[in-house]
Parts: sequence; structure tokens; C-alpha cells
Amino acid sequence: MPCYDRCDFRCYADPVEGARVTSGHDRMNGSMTAKTFDRINPLTGEVASSAPAMTSDQAAEVACKAQAAFPAWAALGPNLRREMLMRAAAALTAKSDAFAEAMMAETGATRGWAVFNAGLAAGMIREAAAITTQISGQAIPSDKPGCLAMALREPVGVILGIAPWNAPIILGARAIAVPLACGNTVILKASEICPRTHSLIVEAFREAGFADGVVNVVTNRPEDAAEVVGSLIDHPAVRRINFTGSTAVGRIVAKRAAENLKPVLLELGGKAPLLVLEDADLDEAVKAAAFGAFMNQGQICMSTERIIVVDAVAGQFAEKFKNKAASLAVGDPREGKTPLGALVDRRAVLHVESLVQDAVQQGAVVLAGGESKGVLMPATVVDKVTPQMRLFREESFGPVVALVRANDEADAVRLANDTEYGLAAAVFTKDIARGLRIARQIKSGICHVNGPTVHDEAQMPFGGVKASGYGRFGGAAGIDAFTELRWITVETEPGHYPI
Repeated sequence: MPCYDRCDFRCYADPVEGARVTSGHDRMNGSMTAKTFDRINPLTGEVASSAPAMTSDQAAEVACKAQAAFPAWAALGPNLRREMLMRAAAALTAKSDAFAEAMMAETGATRGWAVFNAGLAAGMIREAAAITTQISGQAIPSDKPGCLAMALREPVGVILGIAPWNAPIILGARAIAVPLACGNTVILKASEICPRTHSLIVEAFREAGFADGVVNVVTNRPEDAAEVVGSLIDHPAVRRINFTGSTAVGRIVAKRAAENLKPVLLELGGKAPLLVLEDADLDEAVKAAAFGAFMNQGQICMSTERIIVVDAVAGQFAEKFKNKAASLAVGDPREGKTPLGALVDRRAVLHVESLVQDAVQQGAVVLAGGESKGVLMPATVVDKVTPQMRLFREESFGPVVALVRANDEADAVRLANDTEYGLAAAVFTKDIARGLRIARQIKSGICHVNGPTVHDEAQMPFGGVKASGYGRFGGAAGIDAFTELRWITVETEPGHYPI
């Protein structure tokens, strides 16, 4: 596994490009800090944002504040929590322009991707608001005469949400919205790559009237991430953790949480396959594959990384897809003239280029692509990729996709499952029954028939299997993740005891 991935604090040690330290004041949490750190714009080299460089002790203070705010927030009725969340969704929507400017400066995203992020994030908060009255229990028949037995779901306490930079508004809001709906208080551990973007989420909640300590943010220098995150996981006030990021760091988070006997929800890496069968609508498959592979420069957990095409239509599909990729121009996202913007830093480009180089050295053929300019990399298509190549196995997290040729349907399914990951997948066929049958055979948490691998909706159970993590975000599935199930009984008759 390469150390470069989408996780902010990568392997708990590897420093992030584009950060430097200055002095300043902690604007978000109201206390003095010794230092702030700057996030540098990956395109211009200018300062994109500055944020408090919090220490582990200061992070612990935030956890204590969240714990102090928990009883009052948990005691609010479901309709009051719903009203507050709806206000937060409106406040977040009102900040769309500020979010777009922050995302473009901090991550090199296009304005379109930023606006989409803000819209879906607001929808996720509204969906969380809708479930406040759905957190129900049940009466369970008891064998004991006169015993009324109940199963109740109750808030857990303080939830730590750790979100990455690639879809920062969506994933930042997802980390805290349902936990809040369930009556928990939250800490959003902001990405070192987009601290301003993540802090804006918390600002929106505070502007919506959330009391001090209910919604909190922690920002830190990249080199302090291991200590800060570790201290938050260890803190007795923090009862559960959700983490979205790389598989390598997810393992570290899971181990640290396990040492504290704390549940953790993990949404990790992916190597999503898109299967194209001989009866597929090739034009539809090309459109979906291009969207899935190159949206946000391939920096999405669900990005289409492997297009597995049966031999009968492989040549025809490759020609169509090559032309589509070649039509996707890359340019400065600030100008808003191209569908592809910048990668998050130069190391991301070098990682993708190393995967392409390895594949070519082993016999693969580049159908589309070209020379990168700084953090601007063209849409790249590599044909005749085999399982022996790094591009087949390693998450690229960039604008490159592998074309893999399969003998037939069975071979395509075998190749799709030949990966440690299992987040998203897709199958293209005109036979819906066939598509469903194949979807059931693919080992992934999500599979779409005749749709792209990149697809997210607030009410859906989102998550993966294998090295892509465990647990589910979204809708009612989030209730299970962020509440405690308790058994409570009431005796209505005198008891009879053996002693």
C-alpha cells in the first residue's frame, strides 16, 4: 500500500504538502492557541486558508465541552432537534459561495463540484432531520409473568467524526448530521487539507442556533495529527468514532478504538469495477464510466477505477471511451471552463503517473492522456490492464482508469472480485434480471445496474465490505450506528424468587 492516499493524516505521520505554521488566534473555539497553520493553494502556491494548530490538550478540552453539552441536547424532543437541523441545512445552503471559494482554493476543485457538495450536504442534514421521530423501540414478549420488556434506542454521548478533503462538505456533514439527530453531541476532526471548508460546516450549525459545545471542530497541523486524533479516540467522553479515508489509516483508527472498546464506523478505500457485458448499451456505458472515472479528477471513494469489458465488445467500447476521455479538457478550476480541475497536490499526480508507468512497462497501452502540468492532469485511459499490474490493484485516486478485458460474464465477475476492496460497483446489460444476478455475485457494499459507480443519496445505506470498511452511513442505518440499544423492564406483578 502506498502512503499517498486521500486520508488527511496518512499513516499518522506522512506530512501533507502545502501546510506551514504561523501564530494566531483560535477563531472557532474561542481560546488562544500558540500557532495556526496555513493551507497552501495547490495551483498558485498562495495561502488558501489559515486555521488553529490545536494541540492534543486543546482537543481534549473540546471533548470535555462536547460532553458538558450532551445532557441538554439529548433531552431535547425530536421535533425540536428536527427544527434545529432544518435551520442548519438552510444556513449551510446560504454559505454555498463561501464553500465554493474555500474548496477551490484549498483542494483545487471545480466550482461545479463544490456547489454539488453543498447541495448534497444540505440534503443529508435535511434527511437527518427527518429521522428524529424514527428513533423508535419495541415491546418484546417476556416469559416472566407481569414483566413488561422494552428495547429502547438512546443517544450514546460524544461522537467523533473524521472526514477527508475530497468531498469535504458532503463527508463533513455526513460525519455529524445523523449523530446529532440521534441526540449526540459531535466533534468534527477537520482535514488538514481543507480546514476552512470543514470549519464552515460548523459555523453553519452555530449560526442555526446550536448551543455551545453541541457541534465542535478540531483543526491541527498535519504533523500533529497522530497525537491529536489519538487523544480524541482515547478521551473518555468520546464514545464512538466514524472515519472516512484510506484503508491504511482506517486500520490504525480501528485498532486505537478497539483498545478503548469503542465502536467505529469505517468507510475506506475502493477500486470500483464497472462491468460492460456484450448486450450493454455501449453509449450509456461510456457516459457512466467517464463520469465515474473522471468526476472530481477521480478523487472520489466510489470512482470507477476498473472498467471490465467482455471481449465481444471490448474493441468497440475502447474506441468510444477513448474519444470520450479525449474530449474532457483539464484546466484551472478558477476559470470554470473545463470539466476537470486540479489534483490535491503534486504527490497525487506522481502517484498516478507511477501506476501508469508500471502498467505500460508490463504491456498495457495508453489510449488517452498526456503530460501533466503541475497539479493539472488529463483524463487518462490505460487499456489491456492485467491483474499483475499495480493499476489493477492500487487505488489511484486520480484521473486514470484501467480497461480490463474479460473472456465472458463469469470471467468479468471473477476479475471484479479480484481485489481487497469492496465499496461500489456497476454492471451494464440490457437484461435487468441478468444484471441483478451479477450484482448479487459482486462482493461490494453497493452495486448499480446500468448506472455509474459514483452515486450517493442521503437516505441510502452507504458503506463497503472487505478492506473498504464496515458499518453504514445514511438514513435509518445511521440510527443503528449512533444510538445505544438498551433493554429495560418494568415488573407489574409481585415477584417469585427461588431464594
